[in-house]
Amino acid sequence: MDEAKISYCYIQPSELEDLFHSRCVFMCVIGGEVCVSGHDSGPVFEEQPSSLIYPEGLPEGKVTLNCQARASPAASYRWRVNGSEVLIGEHSHYTLVAGNLVINNPQHGRDSGSYQCLAVNRCGTIVSRAANLKFGYLRDFPLEGRSPQTAYEGTGTFLACQAPAHYPALSYRWILNEFPSFVQPDGGRWFVSQVTGNLYLANARTNDTGNYFCLTTINMDISTKSTFSKAVQLTVQPEATPRKSAPNIRVRFPSETYALAGHTTQLECFAYGNPTPKLRWRKVDGILPSKVGASADGPILTLPDLSFDDEGVYECEAYSSEGRDTHQGRVSVQGTALLKGLDAQSAALLRYKCAKVRAHLVLKGNGKWQVVYFTELVHAPDFRLNPVRKLVPAARGGQVKMECKPRAAPKPTLFWSRGTELLTNSSRVTVMPDGVLWIYNISRADEGKYTCFAENYLGKANSTGHLSVRDATKITLAPSNADINQGENVTLQCHASHDPTMDLTFTWSLNGVLLDLEEPNGHYHRIEGKENIGDLAIVNTQLSQAGIYTCSAQTVVDSAVASGRLVVRGPPGPPGGLVVKSVNETAVELRWSRGYDNHSPIGKYVIMGRSEHSHDWKKMRTDPANIEGNAESARVIDLRPWMDYEFQVIASNILGSGEPSMPSQPVRTKQAAPTVAPSGLGGGGGDRNELIITWTVSNVSL
Repeated sequence: MDEAKISYCYIQPSELEDLFHSRCVFMCVIGGEVCVSGHDSGPVFEEQPSSLIYPEGLPEGKVTLNCQARASPAASYRWRVNGSEVLIGEHSHYTLVAGNLVINNPQHGRDSGSYQCLAVNRCGTIVSRAANLKFGYLRDFPLEGRSPQTAYEGTGTFLACQAPAHYPALSYRWILNEFPSFVQPDGGRWFVSQVTGNLYLANARTNDTGNYFCLTTINMDISTKSTFSKAVQLTVQPEATPRKSAPNIRVRFPSETYALAGHTTQLECFAYGNPTPKLRWRKVDGILPSKVGASADGPILTLPDLSFDDEGVYECEAYSSEGRDTHQGRVSVQGTALLKGLDAQSAALLRYKCAKVRAHLVLKGNGKWQVVYFTELVHAPDFRLNPVRKLVPAARGGQVKMECKPRAAPKPTLFWSRGTELLTNSSRVTVMPDGVLWIYNISRADEGKYTCFAENYLGKANSTGHLSVRDATKITLAPSNADINQGENVTLQCHASHDPTMDLTFTWSLNGVLLDLEEPNGHYHRIEGKENIGDLAIVNTQLSQAGIYTCSAQTVVDSAVASGRLVVRGPPGPPGGLVVKSVNETAVELRWSRGYDNHSPIGKYVIMGRSEHSHDWKKMRTDPANIEGNAESARVIDLRPWMDYEFQVIASNILGSGEPSMPSQPVRTKQAAPTVAPSGLGGGGGDRNELIITWTVSNVSL
């Protein structure tokens, strides 16, 4: 291609607003019809199409996408959807009214997509911003009932909404017992998450008992739809003295939140605790913007009209007379080139390049010209909003990650140094393409200042942080294996050493699932003591609590873990696979498979039965009379002929009797002649030619 000839055009600051709103590519055609300078003017948008959401399945509706431009001579209009020309004709469901596109009877599979308006006259063509037509829907909740929930007075709990499929996002409310009795905040005790729809309760009271319904609402551009769930029955069990508890944050906003400049973002935070915790927010690396208003003291922090000054780390603190809890997360603002944000009084003239392109690249063989206008906002690297962390703690023998995230356009070149030494990749040091520095197998010698340098063609910047190497956390007394009987108490020990300048916390998990040590009436309790002791007490231990217990000792820079196995011995589990064989008049044969012995050998089995005349289970006579623990079959004897029976098998060991097996299928014994003659024979009375005879039959029983 021949080298393009370059000339320059200038746009006055007063024209920036139009340029921003159009977000367009301008094409000026010279040749054919002549655009007369000073008389004609190319199209400029006065109204552009906007994205909208249309209710799926709405009958006989229509959508109008607006497009109007001023031009001399007047502009004509075309439309594109997903890059293809929209065909407007007599038999099309598209109609063009002035420049507006009307879509009749919109349908999801046919009409959803990205629409753009083209305004054309002899001076050029402008293309509008993209307007997305999407279809909204809200399905119904499942018809199945929901499981009831129980909470203890003074403890926190939540009810899950489990919203049905939908688009776009929902708003949530909860109903108590009947519409329109909505759940109210009640001084911060209740909270409805607008992210999950779940209903949270900081501390339960007995008068919270009731039926709760999750109400979901979807707001679209031309309609609103709501649906509500089946009832969740909440029962609050009273406590003689409701236990007080420190705040425990259970609704946590993400550790990283990304949002667009000019938009609104919300951060959610809510805590369990008794008394009800209060909430307050702060910006860790700056001043909380005044525009957050009253949300600074509530469960949802609202950041409207985001700017780059709003970037940073935000902290939610829950506090009460019993203590405090905090949670932090970073908000990153993604930029959009908002020309209207420039100061029109001080903005310099923006220079646009106007390139002459060979004819065969644009319109074949006509020798026409295409003029392309474009802008790009660029700036030198800047660390002011996101400097390297001033103090980065790390543990000896561990690894550390140091981030380098300056604002810059175009993307800068990033590199790190320690003092005057430029860092390059090695067995212990890795500099990632995105500027992240990793150091592995850390030693005291790695302590010191680390500087990230950023550079593009507009300038340079750097930011420095200090790596502080701390003592590694180590388990000094690991939990031992333990073997106990069901119902007994046990203590699992866990001691650790750590860097004295840092706080140490302990957590416990069972078979990889984190344990809740704050449940007041639970089986697990933390043993209070010295900071380096994290012993776990388990009270009234049940069979389900056997397994691998893992203690984790953690600081902000590292952690150490150790595990021990807890064996819980108890009565046997229920036998399985109970079947009835060889049925005759007075006996049946039963067969079963051994259940789990729960670490104590099965000593014997007992067979229980019931007939159609008795709903209570009774011990049956068997052959052999005493069924040993290694048996898997036995005969039940002394049954009644022609009677329906069900049977169960119960295993026992030295720790007691276990749960019975599932009942057998009902079985009927075979018929037989009576074995006992009637007794109490008598008679008399009656009318003429009639004799009444009476007798007594034996009682029918198992």
